[in-house]
Amino acid sequence: MVFVDTSAWFAFFLPVDRDHQRVHTWFASSNDRLVTSDYIVDETLTLLLARRELGRAREAGRLFFEVDVARVHFISVEQVHRAWVLFQQRASSGWSFTDCTSKIVIDDLGIPAAVALDDHFCQFGVEVLPAR
Repeated sequence: MVFVDTSAWFAFFLPVDRDHQRVHTWFASSNDRLVTSDYIVDETLTLLLARRELGRAREAGRLFFEVDVARVHFISVEQVHRAWVLFQQRASSGWSFTDCTSKIVIDDLGIPAAVALDDHFCQFGVEVLPAR
């Protein structure tokens, strides 16, 4: 299992992104089961829309919800509370609340690796892909 972060999804869905080819190549060559969270889906769709990429946001949503490009883990109330505790500890280091929810999901599901371009994932204690 591999967790996929917003940064990787954004690069994957936006061909003009500087990391698009590297991320796209990794996705194309991987046989790993992909897991993401509802917070990551929300952040990805919102970011695409904010960058005026409505068509790409719709296509990404279709892949998340109709094609099942990845298993979407829905954050529980208990996980939100634990993420809040973690956020209070790590926000000064730049971790977003969504980063904190991702860390909780990765730990709870025992996920050993993450596809991410966000440097905070290097602090999560998992292998970060694709290798730089």
